[in-house]
Amino acid sequence: MFFSKMKSTLVEPEQALRGRGRSVLAEPTFHEIFGIPVQQVPAGSEVVYLALGCFWGAEKLYWQAPGVTNTAAGYQGGYTPNPSYEEVCSARTGHTEIVKVSYDPTKTTLEDLLRIFFENHDPTQGMRQGNDVGTQYRSAVYTTTPEQLATAERVRDEYQVQYTRSGYGRITTEVKPAPEFFYAEDYHQQYLDKNPNGYCPVHATGVTCN
Repeated sequence: MFFSKMKSTLVEPEQALRGRGRSVLAEPTFHEIFGIPVQQVPAGSEVVYLALGCFWGAEKLYWQAPGVTNTAAGYQGGYTPNPSYEEVCSARTGHTEIVKVSYDPTKTTLEDLLRIFFENHDPTQGMRQGNDVGTQYRSAVYTTTPEQLATAERVRDEYQVQYTRSGYGRITTEVKPAPEFFYAEDYHQQYLDKNPNGYCPVHATGVTCN
């Protein structure tokens, strides 16, 4: 019980692990679906960062989405530079598992991407998704422009109305300008393409907002 509580409490900055000066992902590392480096943002694309539980399933949702031009699994929102997966799982980095989503704004909208986000996990669960418990599973939208931030806040509030009507509590999703993003290890990138039967459930609630 104590360990579970510890994993569900954000670490204080002064207690975070030191990390390292170099990424845990080699550059370049090529995307299994798009065939370009996962670090690349294609010309004309915008970037938003989306955390909705285990990043394996979350990344698959987005590489399949129309208008998305690249994805990458990583860690964000904490204090430890270039953390390893094991360090993030220890709850001593402050990071959440997250997906860097590059998208072509002429072919999709942030609203479309946020609809996928809010309808494919439970954004009211705080530091968990289903049986996955810990700060690394918290819900977050990290934006890269003021326009994205305004859109994300508006869409969150619209979904709050629907979640409340459906009997859920307050949406706990962090919505704020993007802190530094750190790429996850190679084996996490496009994990469910490399491991089609891999475990990573989507915790959709059935709540929608049109």
